[in-house]
Amino acid sequence: MPRKLLKKYLPDPKEIKGNKYLSIFGTLLHASELWHFSRHSIARAFAVGLFFAWAPVPFQMVLAAGGAILCRANLPMSIALVWITNPITMPPMFYLAYKIGAIVMGVGEVPFEMELSIDWLVNGTLLIWKPFLLGCLITGISSSILGYFGIQIFWRWRVMRAWKNRKHAKASRNN
Repeated sequence: MPRKLLKKYLPDPKEIKGNKYLSIFGTLLHASELWHFSRHSIARAFAVGLFFAWAPVPFQMVLAAGGAILCRANLPMSIALVWITNPITMPPMFYLAYKIGAIVMGVGEVPFEMELSIDWLVNGTLLIWKPFLLGCLITGISSSILGYFGIQIFWRWRVMRAWKNRKHAKASRNN
């Protein structure tokens, strides 16, 4: 069952409830529906977590937690999925988002050289912010939809396969 696998790798609820950044949600974190491992709560968690993974803002975990509370999604899974965006994956993910935004807007790729300075952050991002944010929104929504339906399909397939295996095992025991 996917439930056992997920529980094995997700953060402990006590850790999440004790997180100082998530304390803004107070007692909302104690709602039992946020901790269920059902097909629907995990699918909603994938939708929330994957959407906020593409948000180019700090504290994505807090946003994902708020989204999980609003959508009644599994909180640990929502938070864990934003970790897809990390210092290693962020540059290619955000470059892809920029490319998609530029294609949709019909603007060519703006040539720019990145440098770590305040001047570049101010002036360099002025050239690319519109296609970048549009691309982040498009990839966030697309990932969210694909994640939601992908989990629904995968979960149903696993359950049906388990039923089939039990049926075959019962039939072989009876023979």
